[in-house]
Amino acid sequence: MSSLGDVLLTTPIIRALKKKYVDSEIDFLVKKEFLDVYKYNPNINRIIEFNKDDLFEIRKKVSDNNYDLIIDLQNNLYSKRLTFNVQSKIYRFQKPTFKKLFLVKFKIDLLKNSKTIVERYAETAKVELDNYGLELFNQDGIIEKVKTNGKIIGFCPGAKHFTKQWLKEYFILLGKEITKLGFTISLFGGSAERKLCNEISKEIPNSINYQNENDLFQTALNMKNCSLIVTNDSGLMHLASAIKIPIVAIFGSTVKSFGFTPHGVKNTIVENNLIHCRPCSHIGKNSCPKRHFKCMQDITPSHVLAQIQNFLKEL
Repeated sequence: MSSLGDVLLTTPIIRALKKKYVDSEIDFLVKKEFLDVYKYNPNINRIIEFNKDDLFEIRKKVSDNNYDLIIDLQNNLYSKRLTFNVQSKIYRFQKPTFKKLFLVKFKIDLLKNSKTIVERYAETAKVELDNYGLELFNQDGIIEKVKTNGKIIGFCPGAKHFTKQWLKEYFILLGKEITKLGFTISLFGGSAERKLCNEISKEIPNSINYQNENDLFQTALNMKNCSLIVTNDSGLMHLASAIKIPIVAIFGSTVKSFGFTPHGVKNTIVENNLIHCRPCSHIGKNSCPKRHFKCMQDITPSHVLAQIQNFLKEL
């Protein structure tokens, strides 16, 4: 109920549940804006649309359905209200709240050797994960990366919060250098990235701007032609994971220890480990608390280009 990335990260759990309980019926409660993640997923029977203004009606629906099991992977105020006094067995995801607090406030990393968020979800649901990773279906079936000539690299320059966004100017400089190497740059983003993608596309020769008004399926179809995606820590990073495109992810204010890394796909994460104010938040902030933004400023285009070139050799 919180973000595109969070919803995509649940797809391995639903698949594992259906494998474990073959004859089960599985409903999924999700916000309208993320409904497409499960719209055509064959493991789901019904989608319940979440709207905070209709809590009473949704809670009644949940109660009336008399589920054998409810799995609450959100575990927040809304999910608890929706399941309050419901006569079903409930498994709730246990958030490592205090460990995240220690990492953000005191830079004591008690999460360093922890499992990924998908692995933690699986423990909550009491299922075994397979090796396939995330997935996305449209009306034609599962969407997967297609074989290409290896000359298209995608950029996802947006993110929900400012401190998770690599600099626009850096994407432009990186794109120009990549273009000189014979690659075409494709840009991806939703309605919030309209201006950003337009400005970047205008500066990179022969780039293609695939930004749209939050059409998840069209974004995935355009993205699957890429041989590599360069992205921030964002929902589109997890979309690229779902269609099995190798990822170079740039992490600014967030860190790998939180567990929200690309899952089930080849990836490398570029981050600045030389500053001591990371992470300043577990979800990102609208501005740099220190006003220097070195977590992103110090990750230069030449450094990311070198990481891309090394990564491409490994693919």
